[in-house]
Amino acid sequence: MIIQEAKRLNNVEEYYFSKKLKQIAQLRKDGKDIINLGIGSPDLPPSPATIEALYETAKSDKSHGYQSYSGIPELRQGIAEWYQKTYGVALNPDNEILPLIGSKEGIMHISMAFVNEGDIVLVPNPGYPTYTSVSNLVGAKIEYYNLDENKDWSVDLEHLKSLNLDAVKIIWINYPNMPTGAQPDANTLAELIKLAKQHKFLIINDNPYSLILNDHPSSIFAIEGAREVCLELNSLSKSHNMAGWRIGWVCGGSDYITSIIKVKSNMDSGMFLGLQKAAVEALKNSKQWHADVNRIYAERRAVVCKIFDAIDCKYNSKQVGLFVWAKVPDEVKSVEAFVDDILFNADVFLTPGFIFGSNGDRYVRASLCSPVETCEVALQRILKNKNK
Repeated sequence: MIIQEAKRLNNVEEYYFSKKLKQIAQLRKDGKDIINLGIGSPDLPPSPATIEALYETAKSDKSHGYQSYSGIPELRQGIAEWYQKTYGVALNPDNEILPLIGSKEGIMHISMAFVNEGDIVLVPNPGYPTYTSVSNLVGAKIEYYNLDENKDWSVDLEHLKSLNLDAVKIIWINYPNMPTGAQPDANTLAELIKLAKQHKFLIINDNPYSLILNDHPSSIFAIEGAREVCLELNSLSKSHNMAGWRIGWVCGGSDYITSIIKVKSNMDSGMFLGLQKAAVEALKNSKQWHADVNRIYAERRAVVCKIFDAIDCKYNSKQVGLFVWAKVPDEVKSVEAFVDDILFNADVFLTPGFIFGSNGDRYVRASLCSPVETCEVALQRILKNKNK
């Protein structure tokens, strides 16, 4: 390059999965039949009505222009009705919902809207790496707070209270949790909301996994007082098999949404109308459609758990979501070497937990996004490698 990178990249690395997918692609090019159980990219299709809506809208000559930065009213209304039906939460579709090109972009938009350089941002440990990378990109000072393994990966409130919360601008939370599969604890979240009011910081709950293998989907807005101090991200990527479609939203108080629009309207030119019309249909998916998808995930989870049993890993059978999070045996000295042995000698990729933070150092994660038959092959390969 004839110029140097911007300083903001000094503390930002290429996304782990971006690098790992390149490595897997090279191994496959070299003739290795790698089974990837690392990435949470649903392999099942969206509902037929979703695909039909995209097709029908795309055929119209009038569908291909720029769209509103705030999304079409029909989509915002659909999201509001879905929140009421799914979580029992009422949202105003006119000013409390902002559709996004995937909720991942919302992490950046929210950070740019509310975080100044040097502001303190609290990030969960373990947690989604994008919270850290985006905070670095906007020049925030990151402080990690513990999720307590001994309390089903709930927020460790005592540790949190030991921090200088008066200096905090925002805190990222993610329930149902990724990577641990932990359910939200309503009492803990209520205490967190009290702390936010007391110390004047903003809570952002990232909530894309609530419909996956979960009998009790919930929103943080079901908790009293959340509207004043919370935003919530949600997405069709995982729950509606639409990861590549990039459709999500942020919801919350109208003042917060107005601030986020200031950023978003300078970053994109709206979402293709066909995608929005399709999202409206996806949000109408029946309970039976979701039950059928979850039945498939449950079958896959049973095999993935056998994989972890085969390598002597421990896991909580009550975890929900699109992954299984498991603790490696005490005798394993290096999780990275443990994962690489399985990758290079059994041709199966599992995600090492350390990429989610130091509290994930002794863990590995497997996705449920491969067919049962593929998971069974992975199990046999791992057993064969173990018995060498």
